[in-house]
Amino acid sequence: MVDWQHVLHRYRFRSEWRLAAPPPVVFAALEDAETYPQWWPQVRRVTRVDDRSGTASFRSLLPYVLTVTATETCHDPATGVLEIAMRGDLEGFARWTVGASGGGTCAVFEQEVEVRKPSLRRLALPGRPFFVANHTLMMRAGHRGLASRLRGTGMRGRGI
Repeated sequence: MVDWQHVLHRYRFRSEWRLAAPPPVVFAALEDAETYPQWWPQVRRVTRVDDRSGTASFRSLLPYVLTVTATETCHDPATGVLEIAMRGDLEGFARWTVGASGGGTCAVFEQEVEVRKPSLRRLALPGRPFFVANHTLMMRAGHRGLASRLRGTGMRGRGI
């Protein structure tokens, strides 16, 4: 039997960002989560808790804020993988995989989460298409923001 409550609250996302910068430069930008609010408008706050964890708050077009505690589970520059476990308003994981692509970089974002925020759980069925669209808009803005940051700071050629 299908647990519809569980299914309604789970999301899987995948985005690919093509960036005109070398993979080590993109990896360095993505591993520095505390700077995300400087280039990603929907990431409202990132606060480091310790060497492997922090809290983050997100708000996109829809009028709700999601707050999570993120704990690093993988940080591997050799394979280009950054992964966190999340708990709070979202529970699950998010992963960046950064690699060379056509003279630049492809950064793949994958996320599997379950919504835990009670107000969003109540709106699971009618709200789902809006929540997915909200996430899509957030990812587009993040891609634009990082591309602009990489162009504007001279990071393209620096081996940070």
